[in-house]
Amino acid sequence: MAKEFTDANFDELLSSNKVVVADFWATWCGPCKAMGPSIDELAVQYEGQALIGKVDIEENDDLTMKYGIRSVPTTIFFKDGMMVDKLVGLQSKQVLEAKIKELL
Repeated sequence: MAKEFTDANFDELLSSNKVVVADFWATWCGPCKAMGPSIDELAVQYEGQALIGKVDIEENDDLTMKYGIRSVPTTIFFKDGMMVDKLVGLQSKQVLEAKIKELL
């Protein structure tokens, strides 16, 4: 199951020296709901290697503004605490997994 990333815990997660994948989503977003199971599966599959979680844009204004989230779903990839890639829109599990493998 994907972790819940929040304004309060995000900086700590970034400092973990692991690949971090943040799925910015909203409860009212159909494509977000469609992508949710893939995010959850990848979180289990890559546990211990990467931190994979979800950021609810309705509850985390600071992160939403900091990363310029204008549409959801948006998936941001971090390595060594730095943003290295951003995918906007519904993504397949295969696309997400390929990006994670590339960063590990």
